[in-house]
Amino acid sequence: MKIISYIFFITGMAAGTAAAQDIFVKTEYPRVVSQGEQFAITWTINTGGGEMTAPPFKGFYRLMGPQTSYSSSTSIINGKISQETSYSYTYYLQAVEPGRFTIPPAVIKVKGKEYSSDSLYIEVVADPSARQPGQGAGKQEVQEPAGSQTSGGDLYVRLIPSRTDVYAGEPVILTLKIYNRTDLSGIQEIKYPDFNGFIKEDIETPPLNSLQRENVNGVIYGTGVIQQFLIFPQLTGDLKIDPVQVTALIQQRISDPDPFFGDFFARFLNVQRVLVSNPVNLKVKPLPPGKPDNFPGLTGNVKISATLSRDTLKVNDALNLKITLSGSGNLKYAGAPTLKLSPDIEKYDPKISDNIRTSSAGQSGQRIYEYVLIPRHHGDFVIPSVTYSYFNPVSKQYETASTGVLKFHVMKGSDQAPVAMFGGVSKEDVRYLGKDIRFIMSTPGLWVKTEKFLVNSPVFLYMYLTVVLIFIVLILIRREHIRRNSDIARVRNRKAGRIAGKRLLIAGKFMRSGDNDKFYEELLKALWGYLSDKLSIPLAEMNRTRAIEKLREKGVEENVIELAREIIDKCEFARFAPAAAPSENRIVYEKAATLIKTIENTL
Repeated sequence: MKIISYIFFITGMAAGTAAAQDIFVKTEYPRVVSQGEQFAITWTINTGGGEMTAPPFKGFYRLMGPQTSYSSSTSIINGKISQETSYSYTYYLQAVEPGRFTIPPAVIKVKGKEYSSDSLYIEVVADPSARQPGQGAGKQEVQEPAGSQTSGGDLYVRLIPSRTDVYAGEPVILTLKIYNRTDLSGIQEIKYPDFNGFIKEDIETPPLNSLQRENVNGVIYGTGVIQQFLIFPQLTGDLKIDPVQVTALIQQRISDPDPFFGDFFARFLNVQRVLVSNPVNLKVKPLPPGKPDNFPGLTGNVKISATLSRDTLKVNDALNLKITLSGSGNLKYAGAPTLKLSPDIEKYDPKISDNIRTSSAGQSGQRIYEYVLIPRHHGDFVIPSVTYSYFNPVSKQYETASTGVLKFHVMKGSDQAPVAMFGGVSKEDVRYLGKDIRFIMSTPGLWVKTEKFLVNSPVFLYMYLTVVLIFIVLILIRREHIRRNSDIARVRNRKAGRIAGKRLLIAGKFMRSGDNDKFYEELLKALWGYLSDKLSIPLAEMNRTRAIEKLREKGVEENVIELAREIIDKCEFARFAPAAAPSENRIVYEKAATLIKTIENTL
């Protein structure tokens, strides 16, 4: 009977949890298709017992549907029961005419209430001959071009600026984007240019695990963002950003398809293709004349506020003044505000803390200046309004933000002693206190005359020679230290193993936490960094071919070279492959550690 009651209790709580959850409808569909292509649209609702009314599919031919599916899961965590349920409705359509079409929202009725999805926007491209990404892979051989590819064709990359006409210091978002209509296997290497004349900050970009469809001049490509940057021009005039070089891996079939099984048993080989992006030209305008006297070099739009930690204190006690700049622009590289304080207040250099976010929308957040103020005199003090000037690129003029006036009261301290003033003169009259001055003893002391001097003793000579010898030894040691550190390549060679060991520890943490992407990324950084330092190859010029050639020149055994090639390939492919098992990650980690130890003992 207790078991039956417990089952009813669990069922009731699960039903109550499902009823309390928010109900929403999610839609999955391709945004771009070609004329004549067949595709699917799926509506998913996170509850059951509903009835769906499909919208009219104007401009498309309905092949079949709805095809329904159901999934449910129940979990109990710390005595709390949660249940997730979802129903999916899938329709299969075919694009008939080219153009841009809107499919109205689908309506799902659950327990007398209606829930609607968003409208769907689908573009149909009149290009039936264009092979879609991910379809027909392996049915045609990819011909390797004889040079680099910059744009157009079946695979290329572009460097896209958010704007090309800016003011000095105004941020520009750069996006490195790939366009693909081939059997792309992965990206092996990326070489970025020197951003001369710019301050560059990386924008956190999600790993490129899948491509999204996009219509490019009537052709459907699989596109994806490789990396985004935020750059701040520091010079004026016509500035140029050199192209980015990307080495991609393309699957190429090396055997004919089987007449019965097709491409199932066909063999493929990854072939390198070097892609070069377009250069980017920016016109950077100087800031207009008429800069305010207190202009700190900020280009953007900010607000300023100021607060005091307290409004009443005693003489020589500390007071905190916090000034907060909030807004957007080059906050990290702007100067501090100017304070006009009474000479009776001693000011210390501010503590600066940043809460600034760098994203695809630009750079925004807060920069906080915390000053420590110490009043050296009692009375009422006023901190005048703090002004901060900046150039607003939207209004194209200089603007000023200001704080309010701050006041505080300083009381006399107990047993206050005169204090030396910095930046001002005390307004207090000179007073004589009997306890301030102590009389000097006037009686003569006891003088003793000696005939022995330390300079004339043998001990002084030995001490002098010892100090000279120690000084000479220290000079020789210092010269040897400078000579050894002057050879940067040898210094990096000596420290390569220790640095690689630290990076392996970080990779091990990601492996134990189950974060495969960061594990392989950190492991690859450890390998490239170690080989770069050990083989004296600049990191910007490091690639697998050059590293292997250098290992052969150093006389490393072939089985060690093959192990290095295997680990590098595994790390490169792991970012585009499904998550590997924990046991496989540990094997790769141990092989990498073995490789570094072997090379360290050999070279």
